[in-house]
Amino acid sequence: MDTVANLGIIIVSWNTAELLADCLRSIPSGLDGIEAEIIVVDNGSTDGTLDLIAHDFPQIRLLQNHTNVGFARANNQGIGALGERNAPQYVLLLNSDTVAKSGSLRELVRFMEEHPDVGIVGPRLVRPNGKPQPYGFGHDPSLVYLINRGIKALLLKRYLHDWSTDQVQRVDWVSGACLLIRREALSQIGPLDEGFFMYFEDNDWCLRVRQAGWHVIYYPKVEVVHLGGQSLAKNPLARAAYTQSLLHFYNKHYGMLATSALRFALWGYNLLYSSCPAFCSSSVSRD
Repeated sequence: MDTVANLGIIIVSWNTAELLADCLRSIPSGLDGIEAEIIVVDNGSTDGTLDLIAHDFPQIRLLQNHTNVGFARANNQGIGALGERNAPQYVLLLNSDTVAKSGSLRELVRFMEEHPDVGIVGPRLVRPNGKPQPYGFGHDPSLVYLINRGIKALLLKRYLHDWSTDQVQRVDWVSGACLLIRREALSQIGPLDEGFFMYFEDNDWCLRVRQAGWHVIYYPKVEVVHLGGQSLAKNPLARAAYTQSLLHFYNKHYGMLATSALRFALWGYNLLYSSCPAFCSSSVSRD
């Protein structure tokens, strides 16, 4: 790539100081020579994150919230702050628990430079052991899709998607853990929907990008390490946020009838969860 792309990186943090430090240390290698403005938006951390940024990463721009305002709102704050200066051509959402492999972020930008019809691109997310992370991409979470995914997990003991695929492909969504969006597409569709506190804000954004005529691409030739969060089966607050966000997605995109059907399906899901939590955590949840 002969020209230096204008890139802004937004990282939302909440009590992940050590992980955030590893993430920030990995970014220069991931950029591999291209320049980027990095903004960390902290959601009221109490674990020394603010001191970490001040002492170890003084070049990083820090925005501070007194409370946890959620993933979507915090990212929007970062995107808005980027706009206060020369608006970057690309914006990267990056989780604080990721580690960028050498050249990975540069390669994502290069891909976007070479494919002007792509609005969003996401890499393959891998665990520290190198294995692909499930649910790094997928289809819109329609009732048919969720039921099909659940049946394959329960009866066939396998995932609906091949997470180890090397095929570059158009998909409905890619994970917000590492998501690169084109500024032109962002200007068309607007910021993340703050009705999502956490979960499904990436699905919603990708759907809106596709509705605006852009492609969403899963690009497994690039890998980014993602440690992932706690399993929803072990985190009731996260599980509640997941359900609330899924219902918000349905009400927004599928209407009242589909949302009512989803509520009924979730009732059945909760019955399965009470008798077989391992099934539920593998068939529905994603980090």
